[in-house]
Parts: sequence; C-alpha cells; structure tokens
Amino acid sequence: MAFAITQTCCADASCVSVCPVNCIHPTPDEPDFGTTDMLYVDPDTCIDCGACADACPVDAIFPAGALTGPLAAYPDINAEYYAERDVLAEATVAPNFHRWSPPSFARILPSDFAPLDVAVVGTGPAGMYAVEDLLLHTDSRVTLIDRLPAAGGLIRYGVAPDHPSTKKIGETFARFHDHPRLRLRLGVEAGPELAERHDAVIYAVGATEARPLGIPGEDLPGSLPAAAVVGWYNGHPDIAPDAVDLSAERVVVVGTGNVALDVARILTADPSSLAGTSLAPAALAQLRSSKVREVVVLARRGPEDAAYTRSELLALAARGDLVVDGHDPRIAAAIDGGDGKAALLRGLPREAVDWSSPPPDGRRTVLRFHSSPVAFTGDTEVRSVLTSGGAEIPAGRVVRAAGFRGAPVAGLPFDAETGTVPNVSGRVTPGTYVAGWIKRGPSGGIGANKACARETVGALLEDAVAGRLCTRAPRRGLARVFGRSAARR
Repeated sequence: MAFAITQTCCADASCVSVCPVNCIHPTPDEPDFGTTDMLYVDPDTCIDCGACADACPVDAIFPAGALTGPLAAYPDINAEYYAERDVLAEATVAPNFHRWSPPSFARILPSDFAPLDVAVVGTGPAGMYAVEDLLLHTDSRVTLIDRLPAAGGLIRYGVAPDHPSTKKIGETFARFHDHPRLRLRLGVEAGPELAERHDAVIYAVGATEARPLGIPGEDLPGSLPAAAVVGWYNGHPDIAPDAVDLSAERVVVVGTGNVALDVARILTADPSSLAGTSLAPAALAQLRSSKVREVVVLARRGPEDAAYTRSELLALAARGDLVVDGHDPRIAAAIDGGDGKAALLRGLPREAVDWSSPPPDGRRTVLRFHSSPVAFTGDTEVRSVLTSGGAEIPAGRVVRAAGFRGAPVAGLPFDAETGTVPNVSGRVTPGTYVAGWIKRGPSGGIGANKACARETVGALLEDAVAGRLCTRAPRRGLARVFGRSAARR
C-alpha cells in the first residue's frame, strides 16, 4: 500500500531526504519545488516503507488506504501529479523509476574554520531553519532573539488553531532552544549593538504589514487587516483580545489566499469544534456569542486562478457550508469545464446571491469570483462593499487579506516597492543578512524557508571563509548587550 501526502504538508523536504527510492517530488533541486501546493508521493514507485511518515515534522503522510473523510481525496491528488510527468522517460537501471540527482557539495569549510558568533533575529520558520543549519553544520555559537515574549513567530501566531498538525513543526524547532551553543533571548528588541557583539547577524523578521488595497474607505472602522484577525484568534500579544467585533451578520474577506480561507473558516466554525485547540480563550468566548452568519470571500479572478491551495479549499468544503455565488457565467464554465482548483468546486451548491436580503439561518461561506472591491462605504464605520461588477454587498465588517509586506528594519536598507531588504542571496552586506519573507517577499509556505535560510547561511559562511567579516571585540556579557531582559528565557 503506497503512502500519500495530505493537507498539512509543509514542503520542507524532510521526507525527500529519507525516501530510499526517490519517490517524493518535487525535490529541492527540481524547477517546480516551492511552486506546487505540496509534495507528492508516486504511488507506482512507493515501497510502503514508511520512512517518509516517520520523518514528516507535521504528520502529513499516511498509508493511502487508511485515508477517509476529507483526506480520502489525497491519494488521487498525489497520483495526479505523476500523471503529468513522463516517469518512464526518466527510468534507469536503478531499482526505482526516478533518477537520483548527482551528489552536491555546495559548501567546503576549511579544517581550521573558527567558530562564529551569530545572532539570529526572529524565531519563526526562517529564523529557526537558519539556526538549525548553523548548529548542525558548523561550530557556531548562536544568539536567538525575538521581541515577543514567546518563541514561534509564524508557527505560533500565524497558523490557524484548527491546524494542530501544522503547528507541530514548532516542536521540531523548539528542540534547538536548549542547544548548548544557543542562547535564547525573548522580549528583546534587536538593535545596532548586535553587530558590535557578533560576527554576523541574520534578520528573519517576516512580513507583518498589510498590503494596501488603495480604495476609498479602506481605513474606515470595521475594516481590519487579516493580520489583526489572525493575531486575535491566535492570542498575539500585540493584538487586543477585543480587537475583532463579531456583531455584524455578514463579513466580507478580500482575497483568496490561504489566510483568507483560514479567517472564513474560523469565523463560521462551530465554536465547540475549536474548544481544546490553541485558539485564544478570549476569541473563543467571542465566537460563542458571535452574530456572524455569513462570510463572503471576494476574488478578483476566476476559480481557476484562486490563490488558495487545494488542501485549504478541501478543508473548508468538507464542512458542507460552502457556497459558490454563480453571478458570472465564466464561473460555471471554469468549474464545469476546467481542472485543478476549479474542478474541486464541482458539486458545491451554486446560487445567485440576493445581497438585498440578510444572510440565511445558520453559518456559511460564499465564494464570489470575478468580483473585486472598489470602495468600502459608511459614515462612521463600514456598512457595505461596492464591487467591480456593480454589486453592493451590505457588510458590517471587512477583513483585508490581500497579502503582506515587510516593514523597514532599523539600520538596514529598505525597498518600499517590494517591502523587502535589498540583498543578494541573503547578503545585505558582509556581516548582515536576511532570510524569509523580509528577504524574498511574502511567498511560499513554511517549508520554502528551509532552502531560503540555507542560501543565506551559505552566503554568511562564504564571507567568513573569504575573510570579509569584520573582527568583533570580545563579548562583555549579554547584560551589556541586551539589558536586563537578557536574562529571560
């Protein structure tokens, strides 16, 4: 029985490295790695050894025959990836169909390479993959810093609480927090003094600002960035427990990425299904008294071009309260005649929603494609959303989930257009580096940060070997660098 990769795949390729027959693709050296929704097991090559399942940090891999309910579609999803590949054309005399890549030794460190003192700012995936690389492959001493009082970054405060398997990768990262060559400093603002006490500094601070829509009414009360809603239900310390008002019957979410679907799913969930998860207690209490009955997800393009992954759509559709607004004939044509993401919408209810009527009883999510907002209207707060098709959707709340962008980092150059720190392979200047979304922009999931961090660490080591790093004065004690808060773990 072959194994299959399912919804929670983080795509960091931990499974690829342990597969004895090279049956998991795309691999990090293949062109489509980082662009597919997930990784896929070839059912015709898999030998059912289970090594991939043991290595998976997010419990995403299972025997195909054991998958039921919403996960039952994943054996076919895995097989579909290989239906589009000419596997036999790649056949060799080896005991598997797929070619192995030639060995690669991208880094060669001198035998007398001295240990480095490296500061990593940010405890999310990008920062932790950099920490893992430094601790496992060099003798570096690492100071890991986060301005928040708890470690985790995107894993802790960005992943939806009803995705506990995805959050499990935080346990993989947390094992490095007690490493003998690592000092963890939480609740600490990183400043320019880091460069004075370390051979190199890696900034992995993510992309935390909302991408503006640039339309009238965007800043009206009741219009919230998705980051605020996600932080609210995850208990982010920067977000007040009462930051999200659930007194409106209809909420409009702008955007069709995974974050948009997360928000829609949480706001329309049965609160009892979220009890016992990592959902913030204050958010759970508000959801229990919520008046929200309908969440409308606005998509600028058609269902074939939606930004969400298939796994996120399947998770939302499995609840049975998902509806497609069939206001545009292109929508039915794409769903009935297309494939990929559009085909997954077949069988879902379709209706031409009458926006002049209040939402029906119960709770539901409406996908409205080919409809982008042109203005939010209201005197003192949002009352409705005007769309590109001329519709007016009454809504007491709007969540802007149109993407994220990085914020300037003190002392570093900043490209305001891309929202990133200008860099070459993660190198800002010798001694200063970036990794993750602040490096490349808000693209890719958790696993994409592994290759990103490896490239950055590679640039750092290249500079060290070439003697381009400035010699640092001996550290005079962490208290001198971080102040009193340095003693906190």
